[in-house]
Amino acid sequence: MINIAIDGPAGAGKSSIAKAAAAQLGFIYVDTGALYRSAALYALSNGLDEQSLIDSLDKVDIKLEYQQGTQHVILNGEDVSQQIRTPEVSMNASRFSAIPEVREFLFDLQQRIARENNIIMDGRDIGTVVLPNADLKVFLTASAEERANRRFREMTDSTVTYEQVLEDIKQRDYNDMNRKTAPLKQAEDAVLLDTTEMTMEQVIDKLTSMIKEVMDK
Repeated sequence: MINIAIDGPAGAGKSSIAKAAAAQLGFIYVDTGALYRSAALYALSNGLDEQSLIDSLDKVDIKLEYQQGTQHVILNGEDVSQQIRTPEVSMNASRFSAIPEVREFLFDLQQRIARENNIIMDGRDIGTVVLPNADLKVFLTASAEERANRRFREMTDSTVTYEQVLEDIKQRDYNDMNRKTAPLKQAEDAVLLDTTEMTMEQVIDKLTSMIKEVMDK
């Protein structure tokens, strides 16, 4: 099986780019952020703090289902693919994903999917922790300002300003890079791909060509 690990900060476009590349190549796309968002959604929906979430992990059942090539996230039998994308869940995902017990809980699921499929998996610690032996590791990034611009253009909430989005991006970066467990960093053997001056189509083309090189070896 061929495993591709993509890491990078919030708003770098990892999910959209990985999803498009996977579709072109016939790979399974694994959005690990969705798994952590699901844990955060469970905690928020049930009014749980960190310790309460740890104590309740045996009641959490997260599955990934693929319908016509699209990943759906199922939390305790409910499709939560849309609910996990709210700003509140996004901000709390970083907080809850820093809990070692939560990471261990989801670690086995991620590795099992990778063992059984040709996959592109994206997240914060895929190349460094989850798939240290991946066939290709890519650290996908862009300037904080450009990432905020992209995120702002996608938003439908007219009450949120660009400055607020930029501040959120910078706070997420700080939280992810400074957490004690599996902090965000570029793996030593990862290829740096800075997309600040690139269109999404250019990034997808670059990534797919890199993966094809691996497949041809």
